[in-house]
Amino acid sequence: MNYFQTISNTLRSEIESLIAEGSLAEGLDLSRVGVEQTKDPAHGDLASNVAMVLAKAAKTNPRELGQLLADRLAARQEFESVEVAGPGFINMRLVPGFWTGLLPDVLRAGTSYGDCDLGKGETINVEYVSANPTGPMHIGHARGAVIGDALATLLAKAGHKVTREYYINDAGAQVDVLARSAYLRYREALGEDIGEIPDGLYPGNYLKKTGVDLANRDGKKWLDTSEEDWLPVFREFAIDSMMDLIRDDLAALGVSHDVFSSERSLVGSGVNDEVVSELESRDLVYMGTLEPPKGKRPDDWEERPQLLFRSTNFDDDVDRPLKKGDGDWTYFASDIGYHRDKFRRGFANMIDVWGADHKGYVKRMQSAVKAITEDSGELDVRLCNLVNLLEDGKPAKMSKRAGSFVTLREVVDEVGKEAVRFMMLTRNSDVSLDFDLKKVTEQSKDNPVFYVQYAHARICSVLRNAAEEFPNLSLDDSSLTGADVADLQDPGELAMIKELASWPQVVENAATAHEPHRIAFYLSDLASSFHAFWNRGNAEEALRFIVPGDAPKTLGRLALARSVAIVIASGLAVMGVEPVEEMR
Repeated sequence: MNYFQTISNTLRSEIESLIAEGSLAEGLDLSRVGVEQTKDPAHGDLASNVAMVLAKAAKTNPRELGQLLADRLAARQEFESVEVAGPGFINMRLVPGFWTGLLPDVLRAGTSYGDCDLGKGETINVEYVSANPTGPMHIGHARGAVIGDALATLLAKAGHKVTREYYINDAGAQVDVLARSAYLRYREALGEDIGEIPDGLYPGNYLKKTGVDLANRDGKKWLDTSEEDWLPVFREFAIDSMMDLIRDDLAALGVSHDVFSSERSLVGSGVNDEVVSELESRDLVYMGTLEPPKGKRPDDWEERPQLLFRSTNFDDDVDRPLKKGDGDWTYFASDIGYHRDKFRRGFANMIDVWGADHKGYVKRMQSAVKAITEDSGELDVRLCNLVNLLEDGKPAKMSKRAGSFVTLREVVDEVGKEAVRFMMLTRNSDVSLDFDLKKVTEQSKDNPVFYVQYAHARICSVLRNAAEEFPNLSLDDSSLTGADVADLQDPGELAMIKELASWPQVVENAATAHEPHRIAFYLSDLASSFHAFWNRGNAEEALRFIVPGDAPKTLGRLALARSVAIVIASGLAVMGVEPVEEMR
């Protein structure tokens, strides 16, 4: 049940009645009729600017229209008071019974409370991680992995049919470097002293196993052959080996994908040639010379004709090259081919999760998607900023295994996947994130992971204690739906219920904005409301969840507590975090 939608429908119904009575003109556009939560509780629970939106078309004054609607709403039983404020805002305060009546809905729905049909079954592709297959995942990759995974779950909860995809960048020069690095480790595995790893190769110890596996499989077969012979063999083997490593790292984080697409396979299938031919037929590619990049001196710039895509036809700043000087395809050309492939697989709606260092690449890729789909496809790019890994406020030490960075697996092993996943969603993805290994394991209210989990665990503890206090009562969710909740009138109780009531709207808004971090914000607020009421109960016995000798009041409070636990579990499920029943 979405109470925002419920009240919006009520408001729309009253406007339709006024139109039917002749008090308002026909033909009014009611699509923008809506309500939102007030920022200041003193102004009521909800507010609407509908009077200002409709006044001009209705040929009336906004305040007069607002008062007309306010009088109609005030006569309904859902409203305690309705007032017109400022230029025509309608402020509404709902009766307490409206709020308490929501609890049975939550208990009946369970963790599916908040599900909606916003997406109406529309297919959507969420591509995330897509790290180069040249080594283990690092902590920066973890952020994109969690954001993409949580976003996919959020969109599914909002009614989309979601496919989770990983694009393997296995066609660039970096995989040749990987193959040469693996060859060096292969020689090492056969007993050769390779000394220091040369500059330009990957130094991490993670490639030792790849070298050993190759030596075990092929023996000394490749020692006296030319690079031309062994490079493709080692490239394929090393890519497969690194992808196995990446899949294991992602599994440790609780991340899985439905589809893995290979850049090498797509380019090899001739998709880039097809794309260029298609764009040529629409006069969207040409041979031309680009202006030198900003900051370049004229003598640093080589003026030469290039095959260019008319990116500026689609709101980009400059046209973009599709081929390099040596005739090879640019990454951009391959990415166009890849997104065309996605579109042809049925995904008109695409979301890519990239690192913030790709910010300058967004416009050109969105322009390309407009071109290859002839405006039938849409690409949204979510950028993930840096993760600053700290240990008690100081930069964490570098990994010996990886050679130059802290691996995702090390952090997961240190603090657990739940802590990693939750923390990666505590900030908007486009701002940098401080991740302190010590703070995320502290049991304090300053640790959002603990604070939310502790609320769930406290509720589970309350239910266990209530079962001991009232052994003859049924405390399952079905039984709690029949609890008398009319007495839940304390401001703290109503604050929790109002938080619960807003959950469906939070899901819709977060899904619409493609911002899963809003779920973490919401859970922190809900946990805060719960803990605040719990603490008051420590000082005031009458506010405790278990009232000895008073089964009806206890059942009402338990219905509230259990509803809070359900919504916390629902939100954590979106984040990919398991709720806990007791803290250890």
